Formats: sequence, structure tokens, C-alpha cells
Amino acid sequence: MGSDLKNGYLSNHDHLPPPVKLLNFDISSWPKLPQFLAISLAVFFFYLIYGYMQELIFRLPGMQPYGWYLTLIQFIIYSVLSYSEMYFIVGNVSRRIPWKVYFQISFYTVATMGLSNASVGYLNYPTQVIFKCCKLVPVLIGGILIQGKKYGIIDLLAAILMSFGLALFTLADSKVSPNFNPKGYLMISLALVADAIIGNVQEKAMKTFNASNEEVVLYSYSIGTCFIFIGLIFTGQLPSSFYFFAKHPAETYGYTLILGTVGYFGVNLVLTLVRISGALVAVTITTMRKAITIIFSFYLFSKPFTQQYIWSGLIVLLAIYLNIYNKNKQSFDSFFENILTKFKFNLKKYLSKNDEKKEMFLEV
Repeated sequence: MGSDLKNGYLSNHDHLPPPVKLLNFDISSWPKLPQFLAISLAVFFFYLIYGYMQELIFRLPGMQPYGWYLTLIQFIIYSVLSYSEMYFIVGNVSRRIPWKVYFQISFYTVATMGLSNASVGYLNYPTQVIFKCCKLVPVLIGGILIQGKKYGIIDLLAAILMSFGLALFTLADSKVSPNFNPKGYLMISLALVADAIIGNVQEKAMKTFNASNEEVVLYSYSIGTCFIFIGLIFTGQLPSSFYFFAKHPAETYGYTLILGTVGYFGVNLVLTLVRISGALVAVTITTMRKAITIIFSFYLFSKPFTQQYIWSGLIVLLAIYLNIYNKNKQSFDSFFENILTKFKFNLKKYLSKNDEKKEMFLEV
């Protein structure tokens, strides 16, 4: 273990996996299903508030160009909260995952959150969310082009349906939305590619090194803060961003503090979900949350609406669950087979009882 400490991180062989926590309450002793349900409901709660605050911030006139500065403040909040949690509650800020892995995670985290935040200024919010539901498309294209992977017919069908649904949603958006801007589509597409990568990178790192959520958030967002700060200096956006936020402190720093706080809890909960259930289940839950976010967005904020949003959204939803079914085909088939077997057994039992009653009636 001494050599591991000299290298700057702790050996995973000398430590048990971190406890399963829900807002710092240890729920490791709970059965798996209540754990999963409690964490999933908490993810819904915090990210619905997150979505509302994110859209509300960009309702401020003139906010459009300052998405990256907003991301910088978010990253600082995440870093401070995670350090406080590790230092005061966990009792140490030890690192288990190597620096080179954290630099990789930080890069994808910055790309995902920064481009996603920046795109809100240029897109209708439901369009931004529907794009974030479609990680399968870049994953599939990357697998074919980079790794030479071969995919089954269901995966390809899901990707085609997803692309078709996105195209219909984008077409509807271009017709009715006053915020339509191709720049926003480029940003959210690049964010989507980074987001498709980051889940698997995080899952592998956390399982390999038994790292806690707090550690992953602290180091990845602290490094990410440096990346964004340097980027804002080199692009010359830091002074103008600082001036704009200082001019509207309540609507910028105030709302961002709420956004960053609920986002921090949300990130921790998603990481917990990844650790206990895997990246695929976590993606399924966050996708369902995004679908509800879209409905809330139309309900809470006045914006143009067309029925084409509904049909295109349903096509994307169908594609998502085709992909989920394909990844868990054996489990799904076993589940439905058990239901069918029980149905047949109960039907046979019911029919045999009816036959017995008929025989008794005839005898009488």
C-alpha cells in the first residue's frame, strides 16, 4: 500500500467499495430494489429543478453568449461542495483514480456540460433535451468507424428511428421556434458525443479503483474548472462575462447557485446509480427524466407548440426502448416468458374449475 500512496492514489485492493449513500444517508443495508427506487426518485426530483433553473437563467435578456461562464461557476460550486463533503463528512480527500484518467474524465465533462449550457442560448429548450436523449447515435457511429464493431438489426433500427425522430423534431423547431439557430445544433451534437463517452469512462474508473462519488466529482470538476478558466482567458470572454453577471447578480449568480447545488446532488445520485446498476440503467432513468423535463418545459414556460413535437418525441422514445430491450434481451424475454407461463397456468386452472362445475351441474 505504501508504494501506491507514493504514486498519488490509494490501492483498491486495500479498501472495501464505498457505501451506497442518498444525500449522505448510508442506505447500503437496504435491499437492492428500495435502493434503486429511492435513488431514481431523487434523480428525478433534483434534475427537474435543474432543468427549470437552467431554462430560467437563459430567459434573462442578453444571457445567450455566456453559457461557458455559467459552466465555470457551476464547476466551482461542484468542486467546493465535493471538497467540503470529503473533508468534513468523509474525513479525507484521498485520491484512488490516477491523474491521467481524471484528465480524460474532466475533458469530456467540460465538453458535455459546457456545450450543453452554451446551446441553451441558441435552442428551444425541449429541442436541447430531446437531443440529449439520443446518445445511441454517436455511440453506434463511433463503434463502426473507430472500432469496426458490427451491430445487430435492432440497434441499427433504433439508431435510424432516433435519427428520423430528431430530424422531425428539428424540422418542427425550425418552423415554429423564434430561437432556431444552427449554431445551437452543432453545440448540442458535440455535447452529445462527449456525453456518450463519459458514462462508460466513469463506470470503468469507479469500478476499477473503487472510487467514491465525492472523489470523482471533486477531482474531475476541479480540473475542469481550470480548463474552462484558461479557455475563457484565451478567448477573451472572461471580462465581459464577469461584467454581465455582476450587472444582474440575482438572476445570474443567485440562480446559478441553486442550479449548481441541485446539479451537484444530481451528479452524485447518477454516479451512485451507475455504480449500483450500471451505465445502461442510469441512462434509462435519466432519459425518462428528460422526457418529463420536456413536458414541464412546455407547461411552465410559454413557447410555440406543434403536434409534430409529440410524434417525433414518441419516435425517439420508441428508439430508446428498442435499444434498451436489445441490450437486455435475455432479461426481458425471461420476464415476459414468466408472465406468459403464469397467465397460461391461471387460465388452465380457471378452465379446469369451470369444467368441474359443468360436470357437477350435469350430474345433478
